[in-house]
Amino acid sequence: MRRWNGWGEAAIEVPLPPSAQALLEDRLGLGTPPRDCSLEEALAHIPPPRLPDHPQVHTDPELRLRHAVGQGLPDWIAARSGRIQAPDGVAFPETNEDVRALLAYARAVGARVIPYGGGTSVVGHLRVLPDPRPALVIDLGRMNRLLALDRLSGLATFQTGIRGPDLEAALRAHGFTLGHFPQSFEYSTLGGWIATRSVGQFALGYGRIEELFVGGRVETPQGPLILPSLPPSAAGPDLRHLVLGSEGRLGILTEAVLRVRPLPEAEALGTFFFPDFDHGLAAARAMVQAGIPLTMLRLSTAEETRMTLLLSGREGWVRLLRGWLRLRGLGDTPCMLLLAAAGARRVVHAALAEAFHIARRHHGRSLGSRLAREWLRQRFRAPYLRNTLWAMGYAVDTLETAVIWARVPAMVAAIEEALRNGLADQGERVYAFSHVSHVYPHGANVYTTFLFRLAPDPEESLRRWQRLKRAASAAILRLGGTISHQHGVGVDHLPYLEAEKGPLGLAILRAMLRAVDPEEIMNPGKLIEGPGR
Repeated sequence: MRRWNGWGEAAIEVPLPPSAQALLEDRLGLGTPPRDCSLEEALAHIPPPRLPDHPQVHTDPELRLRHAVGQGLPDWIAARSGRIQAPDGVAFPETNEDVRALLAYARAVGARVIPYGGGTSVVGHLRVLPDPRPALVIDLGRMNRLLALDRLSGLATFQTGIRGPDLEAALRAHGFTLGHFPQSFEYSTLGGWIATRSVGQFALGYGRIEELFVGGRVETPQGPLILPSLPPSAAGPDLRHLVLGSEGRLGILTEAVLRVRPLPEAEALGTFFFPDFDHGLAAARAMVQAGIPLTMLRLSTAEETRMTLLLSGREGWVRLLRGWLRLRGLGDTPCMLLLAAAGARRVVHAALAEAFHIARRHHGRSLGSRLAREWLRQRFRAPYLRNTLWAMGYAVDTLETAVIWARVPAMVAAIEEALRNGLADQGERVYAFSHVSHVYPHGANVYTTFLFRLAPDPEESLRRWQRLKRAASAAILRLGGTISHQHGVGVDHLPYLEAEKGPLGLAILRAMLRAVDPEEIMNPGKLIEGPGR
């Protein structure tokens, strides 16, 4: 069973290796394990539901509790302290007709609607905000079927409540793949990917979700919106891009048509080390701008490289590796680049060969595929460390942006400096490290992990997080980065959206929302302030 107040399955524990724990204690000091409330204590604070009876709406307290929050740090603090604002009911539609009936019910009783996929949002999409109106969560988990597969066109139609592993299994049974593997892959859903403009780890080769989403069906409060599955069209603005990133504000996406590909003939991985981050950046930029057909380029800073190696738990092997790197002139601050390629065997071999030559020109050294294969094997287990670290008294969160190449080094430095100094006046330290996980010809994504000690008071832990989030977000905006490259806006990024869209852009978005949801029942308070505000 999944944890109600943490990440993943309750039976899975991922320990922190002693060397990584020692580094963390050196950077932050000893943590104090928090006193978390029990499930029974949390349930005791769930108020009676405010929704009238409906045959599809369930009001069981534990069901409501488990649909109250996502996976953002404010969500964790609320859940672990028993201060959850729970929805008033949860529904599990199975058809488009069920969804339409539930939207009609919500309008009739004056309820707001929160669409729910896999529960993995990290920016507050699922948070039940204070509101005099009752809240109805519509969980699409039972709308999880492959509806059609057009082999000739390479198109697959799915119900959008399907989770990542089930989607890939359905396609692989027919010899196809979508190739979309975000870190939340095990639990997140197709609808959530589209609603937040998700990016999979292999997007460099397979494409971001907006490149894979061809058409579909959205049930809105004003009726269904049908998005035909066409090749590129010049018939006005593309309505798909209103749905992409809409975060449940337009309605509920129930069906999606996706561009899929045959399973690759070959897949390969590689690991390179560079003497510093600048050399690694130069190599990654050269590879993507040369158009090498890779599926992934992931470059870690020296500090993240160090932590990644320590998390392997193989201390003797790590010492040998560091000695080998020093012998080859890579010094004491090497940076690790992981890459991947997939496709026809000859194309994969040619891609790796060209990547090897570019890496060598930028003083990179190849270490084969072992570390990349280990990263691939462990990538969906890494979030479980959040549970481990919390129990030790540490909060961990991530933030991300994207910026043009010329500003990537400054962006990494600015974000990390803002975080490391963010709690200095309280005598608290912050540990931060970064990587570039997605690259484009004109820029790159910067993804930063940061840790700090939990306070005895949950409210103080939340205030610490808020200070750090504000400081890092200000640094991102100052250097012209996007406020979100892959996590969406939700609640946590809403205050910063106007800096990217501008007043006129927000006015256009509000007008769009008024057209489909004039009563503002769809996930209000997320993405953008409501059309009536």
